[in-house]
Amino acid sequence: MMGPRQVEQGALFYEFSLDTHVPADHLLRAIDRFVDLSGLRAHLRPFYSTTGRPSVDPELMIRMLLVGYCFGIRSERRLCEEVHLNLAYRWFCRLGLEGAVPDHSTFSKNRHGRFRDSDLLREVFEITVQRCIDAGLVGGEGFAVDASLIRADANKQRSADASESVDWDDLARTRRSVREYLDTLDEAAWGAASESTPKFISRSDPAAQWTGAMKGHAFFAYATNYLIDLDHAVIVDVEASRAIRQAEVGAARTMVARTQERFGLWPARLAADSAYGSAEHLAWLVHERGIEPHIPVFDKSERSDGTFSRSAFTYDPEADVYTCPAGKPLRQRQKVYRTPPPLVDADGMMRYHASKRDCDACALKPRCCPNAPARKIPRSIHEGARQMARDICASEEGRTSRRERKKVEMLFAHLKRILKLDRLRLRGPNGARDEFHLAAAAQNLRKLAKLIPVPQPSPA
Repeated sequence: MMGPRQVEQGALFYEFSLDTHVPADHLLRAIDRFVDLSGLRAHLRPFYSTTGRPSVDPELMIRMLLVGYCFGIRSERRLCEEVHLNLAYRWFCRLGLEGAVPDHSTFSKNRHGRFRDSDLLREVFEITVQRCIDAGLVGGEGFAVDASLIRADANKQRSADASESVDWDDLARTRRSVREYLDTLDEAAWGAASESTPKFISRSDPAAQWTGAMKGHAFFAYATNYLIDLDHAVIVDVEASRAIRQAEVGAARTMVARTQERFGLWPARLAADSAYGSAEHLAWLVHERGIEPHIPVFDKSERSDGTFSRSAFTYDPEADVYTCPAGKPLRQRQKVYRTPPPLVDADGMMRYHASKRDCDACALKPRCCPNAPARKIPRSIHEGARQMARDICASEEGRTSRRERKKVEMLFAHLKRILKLDRLRLRGPNGARDEFHLAAAAQNLRKLAKLIPVPQPSPA
């Protein structure tokens, strides 16, 4: 028979431990071993007043932010609700059952204030990198670099046309993102990356780039740049930039130099796609950093009209002469000048010219230079680094690097599909940096939790 519900008198006293209610295989329990924020207060001490009421514990806010980015909770309002209700989140944040969860507005105030002024989120990310190095997950032998587009919090309907005049100084009085845009106009990863003017500029977030690189509808976006170690795909550096190739190459240089300075990591090789294969960048890697470029050369010399490409001409480095398919030489100067012109043009190219007399009498002229009196061959002053990259890419090591650099793309897929960072919530270059630093820190912590198992308690 169905009996009535028995209502017993509740206990007067309870013993409750959060630690016993967090499963042993919970992700936060595995991550907590690697989160050491003991130096946080010393880092922030100059940015707090010595008088007044006690502030919200900064370690609590950082732990809550890590929870949010590890589990794809990027809304501060929802994050506060989840931490208030979830026992595992409370345990990770050291709150206890009766601990008060800070208000969501506290995050905005500290993010735009103390955290940004002290570059705290960059410090948190570098703590995770150091933990990966200490755990032996970073070999430091081979690196890979790439960039991915993240949609900005900007609407085309509220944008300005490139030809439209906008009083940015007036907008900067009320909008933080506009002030940050004006402050970064001279930086290599932002305003100074390219002189070309985008088709549209967002009034709410003018640093976001209008781009159609995804082969679909164009949108405003930032680029997150990852520099990873190829051993276990640990992110050793992250940088935000404009969503254009020149800015991404500049960000790659910044990350390589900063990693060498902060952690003493000097990779022997760097893998990347052809977007990083410009002559200047390859020469910078080879001559200034001593890094082998496992990068396809960015080359537009191949012709599709049936005429001879530059690869059909043989170069003799000792004589500094090109030889055409008919066996005739191409030199930098075919005339005797009273005042010789410079050998190197302003764009860093040397020009090799064939003799007009040789070309006029040549039977291969219709296949070589049908519309010019003589053939010309441009050669970069960094051609040595370009040829080195070509030789590496044709070797077995180059083919291996092409497979390994896909690890960066896997991290971007994890960033967008698992951590839900397919669109930014914060605006401006600093807002993009904050989100990218926290997301990269969360990915490194998840990597540590996955590769280093939780030690099992020994039997009694």
